[in-house]
Amino acid sequence: MLKRLLLSAALVAAALIAPAAFGPATASTVAAASASAGNSTAACSYRRDGLVWRCITPGAYCPKAARTKYGYAKVTNRRYKCSVYSNGQWRWKRL
Repeated sequence: MLKRLLLSAALVAAALIAPAAFGPATASTVAAASASAGNSTAACSYRRDGLVWRCITPGAYCPKAARTKYGYAKVTNRRYKCSVYSNGQWRWKRL
């Protein structure tokens, strides 16, 4: 969530600074730039979909509700399982 917030702030700052350096920007160019950046982050959101989880990050900590469940990576779409490691941590592990 914090990563999305920082990315959004950086995009807004870039949209405000860039037109001053390169000339006036039209509303359509600013909207197109924010839409293309928004699609990359909004295309996949971490969520439960029935018995599986979507858009997980491999190696990341699992939520308590996902323990022993399967999830699919947001980039590769490969299947992972929320498994406990020897140190007691629950993480997404490749099968």
